[in-house]
Amino acid sequence: MQQTDEKIIQTVDKWLQDVVIGLNLCPFAQHPYQLKRVHLTVSHANTEKALLEDLASQASELLTMPVSERETTVIVVTDLLEEFYDYNQFLDLADWLLEENNWQESLQIASFHPDYQFAGTAPQDAQNLTNRSPFPLLHLIRQDSIETALQHFPTSPESIFETNIETVENLTDQEKRQLFPFLKND
Repeated sequence: MQQTDEKIIQTVDKWLQDVVIGLNLCPFAQHPYQLKRVHLTVSHANTEKALLEDLASQASELLTMPVSERETTVIVVTDLLEEFYDYNQFLDLADWLLEENNWQESLQIASFHPDYQFAGTAPQDAQNLTNRSPFPLLHLIRQDSIETALQHFPTSPESIFETNIETVENLTDQEKRQLFPFLKND
């Protein structure tokens, strides 16, 4: 059964609240979320070309809005890139799009996928949970927002990843099932 856009947004919003903010996997997410500066949108693109067009449109829109209204945009991809390999390959096209439009100094893309797998890990390794989401996501982040957040961060940015791995490794099986109900049984 096809989910409505509203239901899809609710699912991603719950994941943001419970996992990203709740587990503090991104220590910079809570502030813009509380200020309602995180824009969630659904892309029903079914070709890479159409998804690039959606990505370009959302990037352009984000850059024209003041940060006080929209700090970041999360594009939920529902009809494409179900396989992580395809998603990972698409990220090269997404980076190319940023370069082609001279947006690489202004934006970066954070990547999340239901089957996210870091290089050199097994699919079931806990650290992959740090980037697993209910749908393939393309998260457009303003570079200025990252730089501002890092100025107020007490430790090195590299410590975030290490802390995140420790956090997800310490989750019980029950907590994993509750926080990641969309995961396939490995």
